[in-house]
Amino acid sequence: MLSARALKTWSWLHKWSSLICTVFMLLLCLTGLPLIFHHEIGHLLGTEIEAPEMAVDKLPNPPRVSLDQVLATARAVHPDRVVQFASPDEHDDRIWFVTMTPTPAPTEDFKSVVVDARNGEVLGQPKFNEGFMHLMFRLHVDLFAGLPGKLFLGLMGLLLLVAIVTGVVLYAPFMRKLAFGDVRREKSTRIKWLDLHNLLGIVTLVWFFVVGATGMINTWADLLIKYWQYDQLSTLLAPYKDQPTVTVAERGSVQASLDAAKALAPNTKLSFIAFPGTAFSSPHHNTFFLRGNEPLTSRLLQPVLVDAKTTKVTAAPSLPWYLTALLVSQPLHFGDYGGLPMQIIWALLDIATIIVLGSGLYLWVKKRQPRSLSDEAGVVLPAQV
Repeated sequence: MLSARALKTWSWLHKWSSLICTVFMLLLCLTGLPLIFHHEIGHLLGTEIEAPEMAVDKLPNPPRVSLDQVLATARAVHPDRVVQFASPDEHDDRIWFVTMTPTPAPTEDFKSVVVDARNGEVLGQPKFNEGFMHLMFRLHVDLFAGLPGKLFLGLMGLLLLVAIVTGVVLYAPFMRKLAFGDVRREKSTRIKWLDLHNLLGIVTLVWFFVVGATGMINTWADLLIKYWQYDQLSTLLAPYKDQPTVTVAERGSVQASLDAAKALAPNTKLSFIAFPGTAFSSPHHNTFFLRGNEPLTSRLLQPVLVDAKTTKVTAAPSLPWYLTALLVSQPLHFGDYGGLPMQIIWALLDIATIIVLGSGLYLWVKKRQPRSLSDEAGVVLPAQV
């Protein structure tokens, strides 16, 4: 049983952590809802590019063009840009996505070229940096403020976790006189919303904690990657010290590099390629991120560094625990690892959380003296958000 002083402290922590983060959490839940179905919405809006059916698709081993030809096709579309990343479609190996930027450095100025893996022809140039889904994504990820925006949302996520933990501590002593799930419909509108707020809050507790924690981890992605480069890649790259970034003209076959990487880890699939000088690679390597074939290992990446000039494997370091946590948290945050049923469950829980947050704001705006509310409710209650 909590003492009066402890109860006051927990109530104060719950009140102010909730008040500070609630508006931003409500924004994240509202913007996150369409992002759960971003593929489906893309199909409805006609922004998703799909590979047309061909007769060769029915062959036991349908042909695929060389990765070098795929990249050459993309460079021909934007000759003034460099290839930053390339990746096959996760669900359709007939499609390659090639990201083109002015320089290898991280930037928001990117263009995407979709290339047919069967014949090396351009299928389209989706514009991921405009439109409704781009607006939702940027508001959800960084509030259009880059790294400072991400870190700010990470701080709000931390406050959310504090609010959840303190809410759990306060739930039992202040709801002990009510049956679980009881909504007192005979009471005032505010009391009914209070009961609904508490009920949905405790029902969505685990989900909201998981989504909040994984979202907070995701906001640290840029810093974690930079630390990984400093902590591990710097040692591996010691032999290349003071050498300039390998130019396109000096690079060997990317297809040969991919073959060398997959020979090292034969039971894997390619997730994406980071080219020399980009955030996920070094100035001297093509870095291939390979993933497993099982449900769990498909989310765990194995980087393989291949010398961009010689196409020989230089290193295949294991990812540190903090990057593994980041990679596992990303699909868990959006619920995109269990197909449409998981997406629907995530959406329903998201809607329930929106009600919890909205009702919390309503209860705070309509807040009266704690004694008056206690008298009306028939129980002793803490200050509500």
